[in-house]
Amino acid sequence: MTPSDESRYNRQIKLPQIGEEGQQKIIDSTVLIIGMGGLGSPAAMYLAAAGIGKMIISDFDVVEESNLQRQIIHQPKNVGDLKAHSARQTLLEINPDCQIEMIDRELDDEELESFINKASIVLDCSDNFPTRFAVNRFCVQTKTPLVSAAAIRLEGQILSFIPDSGGPCYQCLYSGEYENAQTCEMEGVLGPVVGVMGTLQALQALLILTGHTEEIVGKLQLFDGLNMQWQQVQIPKNPNCPACSSG
Repeated sequence: MTPSDESRYNRQIKLPQIGEEGQQKIIDSTVLIIGMGGLGSPAAMYLAAAGIGKMIISDFDVVEESNLQRQIIHQPKNVGDLKAHSARQTLLEINPDCQIEMIDRELDDEELESFINKASIVLDCSDNFPTRFAVNRFCVQTKTPLVSAAAIRLEGQILSFIPDSGGPCYQCLYSGEYENAQTCEMEGVLGPVVGVMGTLQALQALLILTGHTEEIVGKLQLFDGLNMQWQQVQIPKNPNCPACSSG
């Protein structure tokens, strides 16, 4: 850690839960973020600010005007640009020392698994079940920690998978097919709700990277933005889960 690092991350280093050792772990980490939308925007920005050494950002969509209400990593001047390119510009402005690798094309399964295998942790900030299931499956196979979140209307949820913890994976919670699942495009979403969940993804990622996993394992956090209420549900590991069961 350089003197500049010690100065920049001073407020984190002062925390007994982080310290110099934890900050060095953050700097040495590689984070893969799937999706540079409403969830990925605050998650990536906070992780860049926290000192993540390398970030791999994956999104092959382009910025649309309707994104700007919640996808705060993009600006009006970026409408029409690839989200991965737009996001990289913002992240480097936040922290020029963060190495940013872009994936601006759709990945096949082999490529997705390869990128997940390179990461210290994965943040699933996607907006569809096929992607979430695929990311979860490869995280289980490669034993890579995963922080998965979702938000719609005024509601949000987050669940993390920790390898070898005995806890559940994402598909323990959702084992079926969701071809007709509701989307933000159909139902709408309030921007700050997505921001809350994306920020919480960054928080859980930093806790996991610095060794604080017991407080997270198996805990599904549900957020009701209208009534300003949180609910925590302990999710058991599904012995018949198609992704993580040994049977």
